[in-house]
Amino acid sequence: MRRLAAEVWPVVHAERDRLADDLADLTEEQWRTPSLCPGWDVLAHLVHTARTTRLSFARDMVMARGSFDRANDRGITRQQHAEPRDTLASLRAASALTRTPPANLATRLVEAIVHGEDIRRPLGIDGVYPHPATIAALGYQVRTPVSFGGGRERVSGLKLVEASSGTSWGDGPEVVGPALDLLLAVSGRPVAAARLTGDGAPRLLGGVA
Repeated sequence: MRRLAAEVWPVVHAERDRLADDLADLTEEQWRTPSLCPGWDVLAHLVHTARTTRLSFARDMVMARGSFDRANDRGITRQQHAEPRDTLASLRAASALTRTPPANLATRLVEAIVHGEDIRRPLGIDGVYPHPATIAALGYQVRTPVSFGGGRERVSGLKLVEASSGTSWGDGPEVVGPALDLLLAVSGRPVAAARLTGDGAPRLLGGVA
């Protein structure tokens, strides 16, 4: 557990800082650009989860009568500022925290990378993430049910192949592509069809939601 924490937290802290840097000079119009998660403030969500402990998560779930979505919505509301730049300042302030809800630490990698792309891609900002961290996040997502934020059902019966390393998961028709695009597709995000190849690609791309 300590070894995993030593591998995960430096990446998460660096990605929080990098995202804050990428968003520092956005225009007012850019701040109004919907993320890949339309309808809710992904930046405020990142602040909320950065500040969430196991105890506060349990308390929030009780207050939300067991509804994760309701607890998440309330957490976003608490951290969302009228001015997006103030929410961004809150992310910077929370950047170095090592708090986590009661979940596998790999979820911190998933969140930092996937939510980073949720914000960056609609803005046309290229995100560059450590390859080992992206592979670890992808490996976690293919094992985790959709109901817990993963994508196991989406890739059932498919073989994912990471293009640069040949790392693979599962069996069946192949889906070949960069680790980041595979991670996003497995996590239910839209990915350009040209980014993924193989006989299984149309099925995966058609099932993201």
